[in-house]
Amino acid sequence: MDAAIAPAIAMKLPWAAVLGNHDQEGTLSREGVMRHLVGMKNTLARFNPQGVEIDGYGNYNLEVAGVEGTLLANKSVLNMYFLDSGDYSTVPSIHGYGWIKASQEAWFRQTSSSLQQNYTGGQPRQKEPAPGLAYFHIPLPEFNNFTASNFTGVKQEKGISSASINSGFFNTMVEAGDVKAAFVGHDHLNDFCGKLTGIQLCYAGGFGYHAYGMAGWSRRARVVSVQLEKAASGEWQGVKSINTWKRLDDQHLTTIDSEVLWKRSSNS
Repeated sequence: MDAAIAPAIAMKLPWAAVLGNHDQEGTLSREGVMRHLVGMKNTLARFNPQGVEIDGYGNYNLEVAGVEGTLLANKSVLNMYFLDSGDYSTVPSIHGYGWIKASQEAWFRQTSSSLQQNYTGGQPRQKEPAPGLAYFHIPLPEFNNFTASNFTGVKQEKGISSASINSGFFNTMVEAGDVKAAFVGHDHLNDFCGKLTGIQLCYAGGFGYHAYGMAGWSRRARVVSVQLEKAASGEWQGVKSINTWKRLDDQHLTTIDSEVLWKRSSNS
C-alpha cells in the first residue's frame, strides 16, 4: 500500500483513495487500512463523515474551489464523492460481493443536495449544479447495460462482477442530478466508459502489477482532466468540460481512448 502511494508523496501531490474488496486480506482490517491511509502524507482521504452513522470506511467528499480571486473562489465548482463499496456480502441469504448500503446513499443524497444549494444559491447565482464525480471499487449492476456498440474501450471479462443484488445507488445518483461520471475498478480486464441516463460509467484501468492481468495487454491508468470556462472578461468561471483518456505502461506511454465525458450546455 505504501509503495502504491509513494510516487504521489515523492512528488508532493495531493491524493485520495477508496478501499477495494481485498484490502482486509493483509495484516490490517478494512478499518485499519483506512486509518493508515488518512495518516499518510499529502492525503485528502477521510475516514468517514463526522457525526454520521454510516457503513464502511472511507466515505467522504472533496470540494474543488473556484480560482482564487474570482467570484467563484468561495464555491465548489467540482464535487468528488468517495464511497466504500465493501468486500463481500454479510447477509447469509445473499452471496457474492458487497454493495453501497442505504446509510451511504442517505449521506450521498444529503451531501449532494447541500452542495447543489450552496452552488446555485447566493452570489453569483449559477443556473445548474456544479458537476460531480463518484469513485468506488465494485461496479454497479448497471455496468451490464453496455455492448461494444455503446461504449469506448474494451470488455474482456466474462461479465461484470457486481453485487448479486441492486442496491439502487445508480438511481440515487440519477435523482441527485449532479454526478456526471462514476469510476470503478475490480474487473481488471474490463476497460471502458459508457453513458447511461446521463451518467458515464467508467472503469479506471487495470493498473497494479500485483493483481491479475493478461499477457500482452498493457497495464493502464485512466486520466481525468477538468477544464474551466473563461469569460469574455478573462475571468475563470465554473467547469466547462470533463475529458478522459488512458495512459498505457508500454514503451511509449501510449495514450488511447480519448473522449469527452461531459460538457456544459451553451445555454447554462
